[in-house]
Amino acid sequence: MCRSLAAGGARAEVEVLELHRLAPDLAQRFAQRRASLDLREAIAAVVAADGLVVATPVLAASPSEVFDSFFAVLGYGVLSGTPVLLALNSGSRRQPPDLTQVMRRRLTGVHADPVPTVVVAGPADWQATAHSDEGRLHTCIDQAAAELAAAMRSHWQ
Repeated sequence: MCRSLAAGGARAEVEVLELHRLAPDLAQRFAQRRASLDLREAIAAVVAADGLVVATPVLAASPSEVFDSFFAVLGYGVLSGTPVLLALNSGSRRQPPDLTQVMRRRLTGVHADPVPTVVVAGPADWQATAHSDEGRLHTCIDQAAAELAAAMRSHWQ
């Protein structure tokens, strides 16, 4: 994605939020209706972003509970028009056909704008990628990154 933005003359700053580290904060938020400083900072970073890459493991044919909880905390419409690249890390290359739609619905519930290509990776992809710069996963990532960069440029205008 950074290369795709740079090709268009833009500079990217990347911030990584590991939501699993916020699991206790999310539980506290739902139980006590109070958000910790770490959770408030994570929400502020996501809301301020020009674009997001949202990656989640697929567990039992659904996204992780931390993913669900975090996007539920964001609230309706808070990411209005923010372009999002969706990435799923699965135990296999195949995901249930409706999983992508479930993920898209969760993101559009906060008015985010997911790009068309979803990156789905499984163990075979990681092994193949370790031995080659070619292949399905690289092609998919490059396509999704180009779509995200184009959506971000469009969103800025």
